[in-house]
Amino acid sequence: MTRRLAQVAKKVGVSEATVSRVLNGKPGVSEATRQSVLSALDVLGYERPTQLRGERARLVGLVLPELQNPIFPAFAEVIGGALAQQGLTPVLCTQTKGGVSEADYVELLLQQQVSGVVFAGGLFAQAVAPHDHYRLLAERNIPVVLINASIAGLDFPCIACDDAVAVEQSWRHLASLGHERIGLVLGPSDHIPSRRKLAAAREAAEAAGGTLPDAYVERAMFSLEGGQAAATRLLDRGITGIICASDPLALGAVRAARRHGHHVPHDVSVVGYDDSAFMTCTEPPLTTVRQPIEAMGRAAVDLLCAQIQGTEVPHSELLFEPELVVRGSTAQAAAR
Repeated sequence: MTRRLAQVAKKVGVSEATVSRVLNGKPGVSEATRQSVLSALDVLGYERPTQLRGERARLVGLVLPELQNPIFPAFAEVIGGALAQQGLTPVLCTQTKGGVSEADYVELLLQQQVSGVVFAGGLFAQAVAPHDHYRLLAERNIPVVLINASIAGLDFPCIACDDAVAVEQSWRHLASLGHERIGLVLGPSDHIPSRRKLAAAREAAEAAGGTLPDAYVERAMFSLEGGQAAATRLLDRGITGIICASDPLALGAVRAARRHGHHVPHDVSVVGYDDSAFMTCTEPPLTTVRQPIEAMGRAAVDLLCAQIQGTEVPHSELLFEPELVVRGSTAQAAAR
């Protein structure tokens, strides 16, 4: 700390006491001197104190895993609008296969002296993934909010939709239509939201007096093609109802059913997750579980802004309630 004071004081041409007053937010320093001290901190590569972080470039990193899934542009729209209302500017960071990694984006955002970072989906939801860049943000005291269920041990506020409730709603819906062979298309085995969905499905099956066989659970990458491949395997095993961990996976399942010679929903019922854009325009319109994107995005920005302003916020998970939206991709199970 003493070395930092001396270096900044020498750079600006003021006393160490003046630098200390600026860093601690004390009065008695002209605005010109104050700005010179803050600029010197940036030039010398020092982190500004937490209480001064909001006076940076008013930039907030918004890190997304992709833009092909419509849920992520939807989150970006809500979060970007809410940040703008607070006088903050989002810096959109989207990963691409073989491109810039999350860790690279974090390094770039730190170089830009961002006031905070929102991750809407990402490696924090995967147990077997690199997480050092999250710990770096924590060490630098950068305000961070995560949107989606997180692995244990990352000490950040987290906004998530209740995955267990989402599966319970989907399972009850299919069971009420007479479906007995219900399968799941989930993300990778280390994906925390998918783990929660699987646990809820097993509980739902047991509550109905049965079990969920391992053969009724398939894993896939979050894409239409991944959903199609996984659903094809389930259909080969006689599944009549499919619960998917995302809308693109569900659309892949619909395609798989058609390629399999089945009609959706008369032969096979499919339920998605997210209720992202255009799910009313698919054929058939997709039955899916809606995430409250508007409420979740605004809550994330509120938590971030509170941290930027120096307010302590709970570093815990806020769970939001999903809503089943019944459309045309589910129907009464066919008699067999």
